[in-house]
Amino acid sequence: MKVSDFHFDLPQGLIAQRPLDERSASRLLRVRRDGTGPLEGCNFLDFPDILRADDLVVFNNSRVFPARLFGRREGHGGQIEVLLTKRKSVEPNEWECLVRPGRKVGIGERLVFGDAAIGAQLWAEVVSRGEFGERGIRFEPSTDFFAAVERLGHVPLPPYIAREDEEGDRDRYQTVYASARGSVAAPTAGLHFTPEILARLAERGIETAHVTLHVGLGTFQPVRVETVEEHRLHGEQYEISEEMAAKINGALAAGRRIVAVGTTTVRTLEFAALQSRAKRVEAGSGEANLFIYPGFDFRVVGAVLTNFHLPESTLLMMVCAFGGRKNILRAYQHAVENRYRFYSYGDCMLVE
Repeated sequence: MKVSDFHFDLPQGLIAQRPLDERSASRLLRVRRDGTGPLEGCNFLDFPDILRADDLVVFNNSRVFPARLFGRREGHGGQIEVLLTKRKSVEPNEWECLVRPGRKVGIGERLVFGDAAIGAQLWAEVVSRGEFGERGIRFEPSTDFFAAVERLGHVPLPPYIAREDEEGDRDRYQTVYASARGSVAAPTAGLHFTPEILARLAERGIETAHVTLHVGLGTFQPVRVETVEEHRLHGEQYEISEEMAAKINGALAAGRRIVAVGTTTVRTLEFAALQSRAKRVEAGSGEANLFIYPGFDFRVVGAVLTNFHLPESTLLMMVCAFGGRKNILRAYQHAVENRYRFYSYGDCMLVE
């Protein structure tokens, strides 16, 4: 299967650069998974009423932290940018990261972020180098590491948002139900939800559950091969509690539909089902590295709420695996022609 099979043309003007004033004001495109029937445009405000009364809606509750740090190399001039992508260990405090410009940053170098004069400063040493230029860095002990990161860091907006992050992004590039800190990119299908929408789900008696997958390189790494099957996904940390696994498995046993909010939720649920080797999810934690592309056999997910994704990306491949490549690309062409807003701050689609 060729990566180019997942290409589509998108006018730059359709890439949302800022969120709408109201989270739930986005448009929603309904797409039949089997390709039958017309594409139906509506508003995200309609989402609670679209669902079946016995659906179980599953969210990814991972919380974005300001993982983009600006600093300097000790003994060198010029600024460097570090994007923390995954915590490898707590003690010592080691992280996988991307560094820019990175070619000259070698193992053993010391990096400094912030200034002791402002009361927030972090020091780190480069301890390893990855296959595609990733670095491993080890931070020196600090009184409160994450407090310093919150003060020094910037919201890690995706590169297709052609502006610097703003104070408002700390709120809007975050779901209202986020609780488990660890993501460097938002699970964007969840950005449309408000407390009012969640309350309407509850009023209809629609059950909800949450899992955790900390978004890192596995979600946004570029595909550097020409053949889909050759791509390998970075692992991302996930967790499903016993309570949530029981709720999800109970719904599956009763023949109820599982509605996954976002591709990260899809990957978490299907990875956990593979661990159980049955049509149920296994409680636990670890690293999920499941790459879903057309031909995949979905065991858990019955419907997906998702934003519109980059051409030739693993996220688009996953949605095509669920809804059929031709069917999904037809929906994307419809979205382009009808000027839907694309990517993280854009509109959404429900594939059911």
